[in-house]
Formats: sequence, structure tokens, C-alpha cells
Amino acid sequence: MLLEESVVDDILPMGLEALYIRCPQAKKGCASSCPAIMEPAAAWDRPCELQLANWTVEEPVADLPLPVEYASIDIPGDCGIQAYEYDVQQLLVEYYSAASRRYSTSEKAKISNDSHARSVVNQVLGEFEADMNMMKEKMHRYPTRLGVVDKSYTVPRIVAIGPYHHGLEHLKQAEKVKHVTACHCIGDVQLLEDMYQKFVPVADEARGFYDKDVMEGISYDDFRHMMFFDACFLVQYMAMQGTTRRDRNRIDGSLQRFLRPNRHDIFHDVMLLENQLPWTVVETVMSFVADASIPMKFVYRRRYCMQPDDHRETPEEEESFHWDDKYRPPHLLGLLRYYIVGRRSDIHEENPEPKPKNMSFSVSALDLAEIGIKLKANKTMQLLDMHLNQEGAVFTELSLAPLSLDRDRASYLVNMAALELCTIESFGAATDEDSAVCSYVLLLANLVSREEEVQELRERGLLQRGGGLSNEEALRFFTSFQRLRFGPCYYRIMEQIEAYRENNWTKTKLHAFLHNHKKTIAAVVTGIGAVGGIIGTLLSIKKSV
Repeated sequence: MLLEESVVDDILPMGLEALYIRCPQAKKGCASSCPAIMEPAAAWDRPCELQLANWTVEEPVADLPLPVEYASIDIPGDCGIQAYEYDVQQLLVEYYSAASRRYSTSEKAKISNDSHARSVVNQVLGEFEADMNMMKEKMHRYPTRLGVVDKSYTVPRIVAIGPYHHGLEHLKQAEKVKHVTACHCIGDVQLLEDMYQKFVPVADEARGFYDKDVMEGISYDDFRHMMFFDACFLVQYMAMQGTTRRDRNRIDGSLQRFLRPNRHDIFHDVMLLENQLPWTVVETVMSFVADASIPMKFVYRRRYCMQPDDHRETPEEEESFHWDDKYRPPHLLGLLRYYIVGRRSDIHEENPEPKPKNMSFSVSALDLAEIGIKLKANKTMQLLDMHLNQEGAVFTELSLAPLSLDRDRASYLVNMAALELCTIESFGAATDEDSAVCSYVLLLANLVSREEEVQELRERGLLQRGGGLSNEEALRFFTSFQRLRFGPCYYRIMEQIEAYRENNWTKTKLHAFLHNHKKTIAAVVTGIGAVGGIIGTLLSIKKSV
């Protein structure tokens, strides 16, 4: 058992009400047999659990209006927009009913000055506006516009972070580990209690960022405990992943024996859109931890997660890492996406191209090869770095970030794209950075329409070795995202390709001829070589005679 008897015996006499056993028989000495110690909690309503329940903090009074940050609205089929606590339809009926009492048969219908009616409308409009203003900070559900995706891209494998997947049978083992990480995360009992008191207001504020329907079934105390233990788990996991071999003794050995063998599955889980904690919750826990650089070290080691596992950084890559202290992520997925995508300031400036007369919004890898545009993996490995550049007078290159595509990295792409879909109001007005993942995935999706084109991407280094998906699986994955929304990066690439086609008509026609007749040309060249060889042989024979 991960929480050993000696730990419980040390904690309970010291009055650690944070980690108490919620069952009638709970007392010192029963730790070895208590199911709360031996087994992880199956759900928040089980009678025996390891929780922070005796540190009572009053809940908001039910009959007082909730702060505006708890407001949310339900628009079916969209992401991150949730349900009002009250019946909006009934309130609007009240408004128009009150307004009708002001009408007379001789007057035109007009909006009533009734104070109650106006307060109803103002509340509806105010809460809708507040909800829309929080779209970048919300803990979103998967957007319907992403289409049907495989469950392996949406359901955690080993640990639930936050309420959306909490209680799933296969995730129960990690619940007990979370309690252990809380003990190791802080260490000092009194500090742990003080920390929890400061943590509660932050956790209460975090309720407003989750789906209202999900939150209705979770009490304030249970939600606070969930946020606390999940945040401690994340901090300990980031600390373990961010350490070097020399510093690993700072993490408890028994905890490492769980985290390290499962580190890849845990990373998959913390990259899921529906498996996130508000970053303010994580920051509150980190404020009590000695090493404040944990997130920076973690991101530094994981920012090339789209590359093969054996990827080793060059000195140039190490020097290029810049930690942005001003960036405020909504959650861990947002933080990792920020550094995986990259910044426009880190990439060379592109020369403005003349606008094409016509526009095409899709092009395949074979189409590009036909007009003399070669695919090439960029050196920055940042998703944002996609551009068309001239190479001498013969070839032009479409440069993209390389990708080692297996199921894990496919999941990272899906979840980062889903985050963009949920947080961007207008892709046409979005910045390059905010919409880069959707543009990158859509560009790869349109480059391939058959397995031969997937193989072309492999030969050009865009799909690198180490990927676990076959050509057929990769094709199925990419083509499922051909209807993604695209941002300015994608639009700019399409403009550049069309401008190149229009402004280099002679060159593109020559490349097209050579590409379409390359087999015939190769056969002719081979034939000419053979004839030349025969003639050379005859001449040598003649000389010898």
C-alpha cells in the first residue's frame, strides 16, 4: 500500500485533519485494515475516503446571487458554454409579461420600464457576456465541430485531472497516489493545513470554469478536495519529469516507482482537453513548494514531444529556449501548446508575396511535386514555422515542422486543435500563434489523399522514423480533419502556392512535363545510355582490329 501505516500513525496524532478517514471506525491504529487506506476511493460519495473534510470552510449561501464568474449558458453543440442555474425561458416570459402590462390598445408596443423585468433581461445579458469573456480560461469539453474522434484521444488512461472523467473504474488506482503526492508535496503538517485554507477560495473560483451540469453533482467540499489532490499530483509529476538523473533523489523513491514507469501515459492524460485544472489552482500549490521553476523545467524537457523519443537537442536548440514570464496559460495543456507551437518573433520574417488572382484552398503532395515544390522538414521544429521559400532558381520548398506520428502524438495534435477551436472567436482574425495547430493539421491533411502521398511525406522527412502509425492509419487520421477551420498561416501558404503557380508559369509547366513523363524520360535516358554503351563497345572492337 502506498500510504503506509507509519505515515498514518505519524499524521493522525499530530491532528492532521486534512487526511482523515471518513468512516465510523476511523481511529488511530486501524490504518492497516481500513479500506480507505487499502483501496482508492471509488467515487466522492463513498462512505470511506481519504479527504480534506474537517477543514471546514463555509459554502456560498445558496439563496444569495452567485458571482458573475459562476454564470454560464448552454448553446447546444458548442464547447465550453454551459447551462444557467435558472430557467432562462421562464425569466424572459416574466419580462414580456411585465412589459405587456404597460401596453394600452392605443400605444405601440415598447420595452417596459418595469424594474423587475429590466433586471431579468440585464441578468440574462450580463451572464451571457461574462460567459463569453471567459472562453479562453474555461475548462472546455470537446467541440462538436472537431467531428467524431477516437476515444484514445479523449479519455485518460491512468489519471483523472478535474471532474470530467473522475470516478471511471480504470482510473481509481491513481486516486490513492494523489493522496501520497499531497503528503510529499508539502511535507510539513501545519503548512499543509495553512495551505489548504488559502487554497479554498481559489478552488471555489475554479468551479465557474467547468461545465455547469457536471458541477451540479459535486459538493463544494468534494470539489475542493479534488482540486487540491489533483494539483498536488500535477506538481509532483512535473517535478519528477523536469529533474535530471542527478536530481532525482529529491523525489520520494516510492512515488517515483509509480510515476516513472507510467510517465508516458500520464503525459498523454495531462494533454487531454477535458483533463485540465485551472492554472491558478496549480500555481497556488506551487507557491508553497520550494522550487518555483518546476513548470519551466518541465516545459523545457517536453517541448519537443512531437519528435521521436530518442531526439537529442542540439546546442542551438538549447540556446533558443526562452521562458516567457508574462504568458498566463489557462491550464497545463495551454502552457505546453504555447511552447510546442512557438512564437512568430522566433522565426525569420517572410517576404511579402504578390496576391494571386485566383485562390485554391487545398493542394496535395503530388500536386506540389508536379509544379516543382518540394516538401522539407524545418529546422526549428515549431508548428508555427510553415512557409514557402525559394531554393536557387530551380526548386521551391514548402517547409513544415517534422512529426513522428504515433497514437500519443496524434492525440496531442487533436487536443491542441480542439483547444484552438474552443477559444478562438474568429479564425480569420486570429493570430498566427493562436491558430497554428489547426493550420498545421489541416495542411498535412490536405497534402495526403492516398497512401502514396503519405509515403512522400515520409521520404521528405515530414513524417519521421519512430512513428507508430502505418501509411494507411496515418492517411485515415489526416483525412478525418480535412474540414478543420484554418487560420492565417494556412491561408498564407495557399496564397504563396497560387502566387508561385501564376508567376512562374513556364517553370511550373516544365516541372509538370518532367514529373508526368518521368518514367518515359527515364526509359529514354536509359536507352540512350545503352545505345551509347553499344557504340562505345563497337568502336573499341574496331580499334583493336
